[in-house]
Amino acid sequence: MIAPQRGEVWLADCGAVAKVRPPLVISIPFKDSDRALITVVPHTTSLIGSEFEVKLPLTWLKEGAFNVQATFPLAPPRFIRRLGVLSGEQLDLVETALKHWQGLK
Repeated sequence: MIAPQRGEVWLADCGAVAKVRPPLVISIPFKDSDRALITVVPHTTSLIGSEFEVKLPLTWLKEGAFNVQATFPLAPPRFIRRLGVLSGEQLDLVETALKHWQGLK
């Protein structure tokens, strides 16, 4: 079974409306006793200038941002292939924006 890891960006089938796009895996690995779901932050090229759009210079993705307001779960079979991995600093930027959106300190 495919096992996407936290901090990785994958090409994934996000459903009919969301289409195939590159989301960032933000959740920790699930255990056998958990539901087989992986929380992702989608990458978008349709920017609106929100403080919840995290722009990162990644040579392997089109210019855009990770939209922390649009997190959602995906089942492992939806993941197609890994595109790359964020650095610790880049992941920290996404986490900070996500915590702000969720009202967490």
